[in-house]
Amino acid sequence: MSERGLRTYVSEPNRGRRKWKGKRDAQKATYGNRRRIRGERGKRLLHERGERLERTFAHHLVSGGMRGVHVRGQGEIRKRMLVHSAAFNLGLLMRKRFGFGTPRSLQGPAAAAAALGDAHAHGLAAAFRLIRRILGLLGPQVGSLRPSLRSLHNNTAIPRPSPFTQPAPRWGTSSTDC
Repeated sequence: MSERGLRTYVSEPNRGRRKWKGKRDAQKATYGNRRRIRGERGKRLLHERGERLERTFAHHLVSGGMRGVHVRGQGEIRKRMLVHSAAFNLGLLMRKRFGFGTPRSLQGPAAAAAALGDAHAHGLAAAFRLIRRILGLLGPQVGSLRPSLRSLHNNTAIPRPSPFTQPAPRWGTSSTDC
């Protein structure tokens, strides 16, 4: 590594005494690494590694359930890990972009936004229908938008309530909802 101009910052457990006879290069690299990881930059780098790398693996294994997965074959393990990691990364992207990390946590705000958008769409459609009716009542010079008396009598110009404001249907008490 040092030939390429790279410095290592590898965490190292506390070990007993080592026998360095005939291993001068390994001793020099090990002692240099120990010196670097005890410095401020080394501590910061190892802290970031713990936050970014090891914590994600902990999430995969413990809370993600990968520790208890039983699949046979390296190909199946690779596929399972790939799908699991992709879902985890998607959650990170969603959290960064939208402020929510899971599709389930997006259900509440998304449903509210959809209902609001639906209400706006219904309101705009009703307003356009009303404008067309008024223009049609002004006479044939406005255009061919004149409604029939039957449609005015049926109150189709009145905006319809949104399906989100309707009361919930009453469900039956049996498994067949009878």
